[in-house]
Amino acid sequence: MAVGMFLPFFSAQATQDPEALYNRSCAACHAGQLPQAPMKGDVAAWEPRLAQGMEVLVAHVNKGFKAMPPRGLCMDCSTEDYRLVILWMSGSPDT
Repeated sequence: MAVGMFLPFFSAQATQDPEALYNRSCAACHAGQLPQAPMKGDVAAWEPRLAQGMEVLVAHVNKGFKAMPPRGLCMDCSTEDYRLVILWMSGSPDT
């Protein structure tokens, strides 16, 4: 009976390290190779995007938006992974 109590903790997907995720899936475009993709740490480029709200940004990643492919080419990322990597790339203090 006690085992069932702990199943949610073991079955929940752990979030990935934002920097490792960036290096694996995001840097290809967000390190300057794609001019329309906001670069990591470019606060001025991220500010208007963050102003749209995190739900909008995560939806853009999930569905694809402009030149960004669906899921940002990270098929094993969760919504929380996307949220954390967006905050990390933007330099937002909310990380």
